[in-house]
Amino acid sequence: MQPQIRRVGIGMVVAFLAVFLQLNYVQILAAERIADNNANVRSLLQEYAIKRGDIITVDGKPVAVSESTAGRLKYRRTYPGGELYGHITGFYSIIYGTSRIEASYDDQLLGESGVITMQDIQDRFLGSGVKGDDVRLTVHSRLQEVARAALGDNRGAVVAMDPTTGDIRAMWSNPSYDPTPLASHDGDVAKDYRKSLDPNSLDSPLISRATSRSYPPGSTFKVVTASAALESGKYNPQSTFPDPQALDLPLTDDTLTNFSNTACTGTGEIDLFTAVTVSCDTTFAILGLDIPEEIQATAEKFGFNSPIPFDVSTEASQVPPVPDDEEPLRAFAGIGQGNVAATPLQMALVAAGVANGGEIPRPRLVKEVISPSGEIVDSFPSETLGSPLSAANASKITDMMVSAVADPSGTGGAAQIPGVTVAGKTGTAQTVEGNDPHAWFICFAPAEDPQLAVAVIVENGGTFGSEATGGAVAAPVAKAVLEADRALRGW
Repeated sequence: MQPQIRRVGIGMVVAFLAVFLQLNYVQILAAERIADNNANVRSLLQEYAIKRGDIITVDGKPVAVSESTAGRLKYRRTYPGGELYGHITGFYSIIYGTSRIEASYDDQLLGESGVITMQDIQDRFLGSGVKGDDVRLTVHSRLQEVARAALGDNRGAVVAMDPTTGDIRAMWSNPSYDPTPLASHDGDVAKDYRKSLDPNSLDSPLISRATSRSYPPGSTFKVVTASAALESGKYNPQSTFPDPQALDLPLTDDTLTNFSNTACTGTGEIDLFTAVTVSCDTTFAILGLDIPEEIQATAEKFGFNSPIPFDVSTEASQVPPVPDDEEPLRAFAGIGQGNVAATPLQMALVAAGVANGGEIPRPRLVKEVISPSGEIVDSFPSETLGSPLSAANASKITDMMVSAVADPSGTGGAAQIPGVTVAGKTGTAQTVEGNDPHAWFICFAPAEDPQLAVAVIVENGGTFGSEATGGAVAAPVAKAVLEADRALRGW
């Protein structure tokens, strides 16, 4: 055999072995993903030869980037923001696939959105390689950092949004996780880290408490109940109700008492405006018994009972119908207990709907998609999801929520900001017997020209435990976020 032919033959064998080893490597590393998604090794190799686009905050901070490697897979995904953005970016993993924004905008990040720019043509012609589009979030890095710091070590979530545009300015869930180890090309690293997150547990850090976990909303739901009361035409802010120390429930010998186990005014009656201010349970339990269908219908217009259209998956909040033989549950539904459950994102939408004159903005987590050459190839206009209450009634609810914060007898005084009118509603939600209550607060500001709506939950009252209230625990968290946004945007 001639030396030249021998060299060609050896070269072909080496090339074959290189391809074989590369394919074998990916088959072993991505075995689970290949089986689950019916993907093939060749397509994964091609995918990882693309420099995936960056995910950046609205103020330009990279929170997901692709770095070149010396390994068989050309690029590896890393997350400079770590756990701060884990529930927003999600992960891009050769073993576990994609999640959250990495999943929702996978085509764009891979440069397969269908929009071809001159830069794309030039790169392909010159063999410069393919780079995906960047995705710019609506989240501001400073506000995200403040949300995390304000919540501290407490389990829970913070959602802050522009009530007019629906832009999510901050969305923090604690505990969180760092997506970088899940994106590792070392299979053992990725698997060990995922195992440490206890992925099969309902308490796993992989679950976003902001969008994918629902809780009894407690008295924050009284905003929905009060809205239903006004929309029914049967009630107005001055409508009066009996003010008992305990409300007798139908079909049972049980009673429903106020948080303080006393009457709310001591005068024998209370009006709806005052009931919101002092968060009177018996008033809203009476409404729950009187207008259950209206409450459910209004809740659904706010977004309950169906997944919220959003850039990442959400759990549907629930206000299920209550049969006649379970009538006491209607009283509890009126105060956000019983079978009622809501995500923090949903309660942020409740606050935003009131702030936006009765119209619910569609929440959006992505502002725009940007090509490698810097062109905006896609943007997302504001949308309205529904109108649960009229502008006139939204104004009345706003006045009640302002009183809940500003009035000395209100429950939300800890959210007061000098020079700013804050509208808010506290919630202290009872949980499974033996567990401490959840602390809630929803709000928006300034009340006369709303710029930011916020929802906060602190699971089981955080460090306050059984002594927790929404006003004492969650309201200060919301206040910190409001103040930070005010400093950034000058409202």
